[in-house]
Amino acid sequence: MKRFVALLLLALAARPAAVNAQDAAPGPDPTPANWTTHHSMRVGGQVVDYDATVGSIILRDGDEKAIAEVYYTAYVRTGVADKGRRPIMFSYNGGPGSSSFWLHMGVMGPKRVATPGTEHASPAPYSIVDNSATLLDKTDIVMIDPVGTGFSRTLGEAEGKQFWGLDEDGRSITQFIQRFLSQHNRWNSPKYLLGESYGTTRSAVLSSMLQGANIDLNGIVLVSAVLDFRTLIFAEGEDIAYVTNLPSYAATAWYHDALPNRPPELAPFLHEVEAFATGDYATALLKGNTLAAADRNRILDRLVAYTGLSRDYLDLADLRVSAPEFEAELLRRDGGKVVGRLDARFLGDAADLLSQFAGRDPQSSAISGAYAAAWNTYLRTELGYDGTREYVPSGNVYPWNWDRGAGSGFGFAGVPNVGPDLAQAIRNNPHLEVLLVNGLFDLATPYFAAVWTMDHLGLPDDLRDNIGRADFEAGHMMYVHEPVLPRWKQTLDAFIDRTSGGM
Repeated sequence: MKRFVALLLLALAARPAAVNAQDAAPGPDPTPANWTTHHSMRVGGQVVDYDATVGSIILRDGDEKAIAEVYYTAYVRTGVADKGRRPIMFSYNGGPGSSSFWLHMGVMGPKRVATPGTEHASPAPYSIVDNSATLLDKTDIVMIDPVGTGFSRTLGEAEGKQFWGLDEDGRSITQFIQRFLSQHNRWNSPKYLLGESYGTTRSAVLSSMLQGANIDLNGIVLVSAVLDFRTLIFAEGEDIAYVTNLPSYAATAWYHDALPNRPPELAPFLHEVEAFATGDYATALLKGNTLAAADRNRILDRLVAYTGLSRDYLDLADLRVSAPEFEAELLRRDGGKVVGRLDARFLGDAADLLSQFAGRDPQSSAISGAYAAAWNTYLRTELGYDGTREYVPSGNVYPWNWDRGAGSGFGFAGVPNVGPDLAQAIRNNPHLEVLLVNGLFDLATPYFAAVWTMDHLGLPDDLRDNIGRADFEAGHMMYVHEPVLPRWKQTLDAFIDRTSGGM
């Protein structure tokens, strides 16, 4: 289990070094925060007037004792005839331990920070621009910072461990959503969740917990999803991650022109690799040491063609290359470069040319300063926040409880898989639709791992159509790639229109 946790933390370390979570507030029951400002912008040719609120909701235990203060930023369109029926979308990032400012300043809010493609952003000042891809013309938006991130904190005698875990986190966000709906009279609004990375794990858990609170969702948007963690953990003796990661290796090698014979088109190439991954490659891995020499040689030839790695390297790796190994090896002899984990289009210099693993993520270091500076500037100027507390972009929310409370029957818990939560939510609410949004160059939560997970939810044929898919030629945070923003908005607009009645 210790080995699993260590590998899992490596797999999810998608943000800069963590900052300790805010200390517990001294008072047991503070007055909720509220900074509200009024704004107007043009979205898709129309003027959208809206209120922006930086606020908080107090979470309480069974005795109504205050245990946490969860902060949010809400964008609510004004001038709406029946606000109670207007769609509302709750959104958050992942981590676990990440605040929501990545999605917020990348694609969800009315403003976004402009970054220079796959290059490292220059130091301040950064450009904060109108976000033409915001969904504010279609839905009100609530950006949530879970306990230990942003300004959100425990209260009184409550401890972080009450909120830091798969189910603990789900329960706290469920209560937040319930209280928000009540305080703002939004119970009859079409309701959506949009999470990124671990935020998709959170959404799957929430889909079930919210139903338990008599809240049916209209739709869930899973951005760079991970529901079944077996697809990320390259555990000894477990082959699923090697199968589900292979198409992302192929996409990365294709992008960097590292293939022996690069096909002209990416999409048909990936279809070919996906078929190989779940067919001959999976069969070969399952055979283990019984794989015949001739079959092994054929598999090696295909892996060379699909990954751009050398035959000797693949042979020594016993046909199994983890994502951190691939990031370090692909361009090792091509200028000593490592490819990005969050977005494989980004390149960085290797610190150690002999290292087995990349050791750093070029994309994270390229954009983090820009996002932090832009958010803190926007927060204190346009949103009017004049408090004294510092915003925590990445909180120290560990140890995180990965146990669902039910073991495997052998006295220990298994690797988390919240796919069954989502599947049960769809069975219970056959009108619930899910949109899977993938970045093809994402090595943190590989696109085919998410697709494979959806194909293994065990849903009947008539409910499998409830799950849609949109692939983008970008990375984990696909909105960093500005050219995809028009299609992002078009895709999500259509999803909201279809599932909300077009209100």
